[in-house]
Amino acid sequence: MDANEVNKVAGAILGMLTLAMGIGFFSGALVSPKPLVKAGYELPDNTGAATATAAAPAAAAEPIAKRLASADVAKGEVAAKKCVSCHQFVKDGKNGTGPALYGIVNRAKGAAAGFKYSAGLPAKGGNWDYAALDEFIANPKAYIAGTTMGFAGVARPDERANIIGYLRSLADTPAPLPQ
Repeated sequence: MDANEVNKVAGAILGMLTLAMGIGFFSGALVSPKPLVKAGYELPDNTGAATATAAAPAAAAEPIAKRLASADVAKGEVAAKKCVSCHQFVKDGKNGTGPALYGIVNRAKGAAAGFKYSAGLPAKGGNWDYAALDEFIANPKAYIAGTTMGFAGVARPDERANIIGYLRSLADTPAPLPQ
């Protein structure tokens, strides 16, 4: 290998490095990012003050008996569409990821035949009355500690009443409305 070959290889390497640096300089001049004013992102305040104000509207909801009096079963059926991936609403429906919900109102908690419930539900005891359904649909994880139900809940009280009104209609003889 003679001196000209070494010069050619060295020139090619230096030329490529110069080209790469030139492209980087040129593209940096075309697109320049805005400098950060403050590093990071603003996070929400997780102090007790924010929690207290968030809990106040939930406590201010009308009683379920009053909301059920004006509940719309058709709207409840539409709102319950978010539940069909885990539950069936037909008579003699099969249990899926969640139990079948036909006849759920006033049924004993944890009593759907052939469904394996989270340990916390049968321990809760009692029946699925309107108040219990309202509280559970609002926040399943808060109502039953350790539940495997992955649903976050329905925040709006009127939407919950519509869903419960729809669930009430899913029975051979619907349970009487609370007074």
